[in-house]
Amino acid sequence: MAASRVSAVVLACLGAAVTPAVADDTFRCGNTLVELGATQAQVLAQCGNPSSKSDEVQDVRSGPRVVGKTTVSRWTYASYSATRVLVFDGDRLVRIE
Repeated sequence: MAASRVSAVVLACLGAAVTPAVADDTFRCGNTLVELGATQAQVLAQCGNPSSKSDEVQDVRSGPRVVGKTTVSRWTYASYSATRVLVFDGDRLVRIE
């Protein structure tokens, strides 16, 4: 019986080790929640200036063809408990890391 419990614990640990990191859908900023789809202006109003910012122009593709350009911005908010990176495509928040 004890061996089966040990096996279950080992399998659970192995499963946790290979689980990919999941991005969050919300970011707590003071008393408010920032959600995916928020604009850069909304995030600035709720959270203030980020610790750092970076912008990168990327190709927009349709299959193998480049059909345009977009600016991807990464805003980093560092706090005592965690650091979050907010990723914007154009003006909209698309991912929280």
